[in-house]
Amino acid sequence: MKDIFIVEDDALIAMLLEDMLADLGYRVCASAPDLERALTAARDTEFDAAILDVSLAGQSSLPVAKLLDERGKPYLYATGYGTPPDGSSPSTLPVLQKPFQLSELEQAMKRLTEPDFPVQRT
Repeated sequence: MKDIFIVEDDALIAMLLEDMLADLGYRVCASAPDLERALTAARDTEFDAAILDVSLAGQSSLPVAKLLDERGKPYLYATGYGTPPDGSSPSTLPVLQKPFQLSELEQAMKRLTEPDFPVQRT
């Protein structure tokens, strides 16, 4: 089972995402609703991959992405904006457009957790 770290500031979306991931056989090992807690968890928690909301109460999640890059952890963005945060290089990152269906999450997670998934450098 793969352990997933979620960064999402909307509690209802975070709960829905946790349920969807459980349905797909993943375990949410950590969840953070704001940038400060996300940075702490990204640095101190062991996980296999992460899902990042682009905007956390108006703050960009790009610092979290950079920390994940430093740790060599794969991640994807889940966003209602349609694009990753300014300053990121999205060429190989899966981007889930909110709202997304279970099948879209499943496809993105399979790609994200493949052994040969290229770790993005922001």
